[in-house]
Amino acid sequence: MTERVATTPGLFPLPDWAKETLSELKGHQKGDLLSGEEGREIVETYDEVRSELIDDQVDAGLDRIVEGQSRWDDMIAHPLTIADGVETGGIVRYYDNNNFYRDPQVRTEPSPSGDVADDLAAATADAPDDSDIQAVLPGPYSLADLATNETSHDEEAFLDTIATFLAEEVDALGEHETLFLLEPSFAENPPGDGEDAQASAAIDTVADASDAEVVVHTYWGAIPEKPYAHLLDADIDAVGIDLVAADREDSVYNVQEYGATDSIALGVVDGQNTLVETPETIGERVEWFESQVPVDDFETTYVTSNTELFYLPENKYKAKLNALVAGVEVLS
Repeated sequence: MTERVATTPGLFPLPDWAKETLSELKGHQKGDLLSGEEGREIVETYDEVRSELIDDQVDAGLDRIVEGQSRWDDMIAHPLTIADGVETGGIVRYYDNNNFYRDPQVRTEPSPSGDVADDLAAATADAPDDSDIQAVLPGPYSLADLATNETSHDEEAFLDTIATFLAEEVDALGEHETLFLLEPSFAENPPGDGEDAQASAAIDTVADASDAEVVVHTYWGAIPEKPYAHLLDADIDAVGIDLVAADREDSVYNVQEYGATDSIALGVVDGQNTLVETPETIGERVEWFESQVPVDDFETTYVTSNTELFYLPENKYKAKLNALVAGVEVLS
């Protein structure tokens, strides 16, 4: 019997009150805020935001609680932008989603900051004692894809460097039930021949650092066949599949042709569209996928949004959380 788990890839929108407060505070603070050395009032504001985001998830009834990543101004590049050995460059566009972020320029071997571990520890303290905590990090392939390599390493060695960096960040994390590695580049800028095996090995390096269930969540389209087949070689528990994307049939074909991990993550709620899916729609998307693939039962099906919920207004983000939980209830 498949266990169905309502969860998200994290990266929630800031509450409306926090946007105004942080804008004012950061306008008065000099220096590089991306260094992680925010002033006391900014730190306290983010602490308050984290508590609120956790309350949102608890109120909705999600099965996994994430920290919310409210401090990730640079989206999934954040853990690298604040690392030693990395300079934050100018504003660039990541992917095709009309959002612009800073460019992490890696000068030397990046050193883990422990920033993500500290935030996860704070989230664990804020969450109810019986909560199942989910950590969120970028995957190594996407993070290497987004970064500018200014080291002496070639691209293959650079990917290994990023994987080692992330593995050290994971090793610093406290106890967590699940680890989501966000890998949109697998769909948006997929690895080519040879690089696909290296990308899988890099993910394996990061996954091996965690004792939790590891989900490699891909989105904004389907992974091409060869990268998908190589991804299955990594020691991971689940691959995330975007069922909101127009080419979801390609994702189904991959599973039909090459098989699947023991568990699966299905992006069935649109993280960039304010239209809130009904529980029935969510249930139908999960059941449609299950009816198409030659798998009797997955150990766990993670029912999630296809992308981060960062792009949504605050009220719609909360509505999507509730929709995910209601969709799982429909399936039970």
